[in-house]
Amino acid sequence: MRDARLTDEPARMAALERYQVLDTPAEPAFDRITQLVRAILGVPICAVSLIDNDRQWFKSHPGLDVSETPRGVAFCDHTIRDRIPMIVNDASADLRFSANPLVTGDPNIRSYAGVPLSTADGYNIGSLCAIDTVPRMFDPAQIAILENLGGLVVEQLELRRIADRDHLSGALTRRAFLAEIDKQISLFQRHQRPASLLLLDIDHFKQVNDTHGHPAGDVVIRAVAERCRQLKRPSDMFGRLGGEEFALLMPEAGAQEAGAAAQRFCDAIAALDIPHAPPLRVTASFGIADIGPDRTSSGAWLAAADAALYAAKHGGRNRVAIAKSDGAQPD
Repeated sequence: MRDARLTDEPARMAALERYQVLDTPAEPAFDRITQLVRAILGVPICAVSLIDNDRQWFKSHPGLDVSETPRGVAFCDHTIRDRIPMIVNDASADLRFSANPLVTGDPNIRSYAGVPLSTADGYNIGSLCAIDTVPRMFDPAQIAILENLGGLVVEQLELRRIADRDHLSGALTRRAFLAEIDKQISLFQRHQRPASLLLLDIDHFKQVNDTHGHPAGDVVIRAVAERCRQLKRPSDMFGRLGGEEFALLMPEAGAQEAGAAAQRFCDAIAALDIPHAPPLRVTASFGIADIGPDRTSSGAWLAAADAALYAAKHGGRNRVAIAKSDGAQPD
């Protein structure tokens, strides 16, 4: 019988989305694998290719000058339809690919060996592929090596996913949150989609640690993080940037909408009775910056939100400040 997981596209996409890897920057762990494939198989091109709804996106792609292609021309889109490697010895003589623009033009693919990247629950989310610009045969030993390295790619994706969560708060780690910022910037650059970045800092947190001890500080961190998770939208990304500082990434939200959300968060945190003897009360300050042409790097966007956060702190704490897009002082 045909494996249903090879044709269940919604479930396959859900499996891919769990890794939160699309549109993230290059990472050495994946680049080492693709460079190893190039060296062992003697090919000029290797890629970790992931199949999105309508595109092929490369997590690592030494030898290729592009980071994505339409899904319709992707060799990898054929690879994910089976459990076994896909081998093309001469693409120009293969009816499936002879007219493919990746064959007739750059990068002039002639031979291809791809192994599916299969998740633990059995969904093929992409491939590890070796590509040459001349016709060639790939021997069984080379294919076995490619399959083993493909397994390492999936292991790296799993390790990456596990490492994305802060153990104390359950929020995204700083690294994982910055990756989400980079993805949102990429969406803005391609489609001009709005988004806002919200930074929040627990007021006078050092006093909590100094007066009640670090275990009490940990209780405060968990309580504030839990309240933020309860209030955020399903599409929002919540991260801990370090210490008592958190961040919320709000897709499809302008500065005013984010400001209204931040005020709800601010009021809810101030109303918390945090379990302790006696119960603890804290407040938080918020800085907001929406994305824009002058905020198309994670550093620039964070700096704008951080300036607004500083204004909220300087203005008396337990309040919200919104960065102006023209560089003027935040409201």
